[in-house]
Amino acid sequence: MSNIILLGPPGAGKGTQARYLVESRNMVQLSTGDMLRDAQASGSEMGQRVAAVIARGELVTDRIVIGLIREKIEQGAEGGFIFDGFPRTLAQADALAELLRETGQKLDAVIEMQVDDTALVARITGRSTCGDCGEVYHDETKPWPEDGKCANCGGTSQKRRPDDNEESLRTRLMEYYKKTSPLIGYYYAKGNLQRLDGLASIEEVRKNLGWIMGD
Repeated sequence: MSNIILLGPPGAGKGTQARYLVESRNMVQLSTGDMLRDAQASGSEMGQRVAAVIARGELVTDRIVIGLIREKIEQGAEGGFIFDGFPRTLAQADALAELLRETGQKLDAVIEMQVDDTALVARITGRSTCGDCGEVYHDETKPWPEDGKCANCGGTSQKRRPDDNEESLRTRLMEYYKKTSPLIGYYYAKGNLQRLDGLASIEEVRKNLGWIMGD
């Protein structure tokens, strides 16, 4: 059982590797966005609080997000947890550390998926997905099938994010580095930080992840 944080800029492959860890290790991925949507749909007391905050157009507080994470942790996970999109600030990192202590858990690794920005721009601007199942394609390395049907589900809806262009991407990268730099130092000082090449092949990244996690 391992608890990890995945860090990396947009397009570094965090989602791909998180799905692999969920499938291969029975880990639970804790994505802030997914947890908020699930909470609203659940109708629970916490879900009603989330829905009310969002209905007022306000930002969901760290306290609410930590409450949602606590609920998930208390439900348990055979393979451990992947924290995706949280923490984003030092205050959130401190709150997560306290929550893990209170629930008898520990953070095993913070894995930063490093990338070369120029290569990342090339990767993302050619990216598309199946609108039905989310399968990822790329104009150069994994083009959309010639028959117009997704190889995974047979769907015919190919989608591209409107902000998957170079100007928007470089803006997102700058925002990511500004927000994440303090966290990198925070976890480095605690001895949790591990780094790997996010632009390596999917198989190589998986191999390095396994090494970090003790395989």
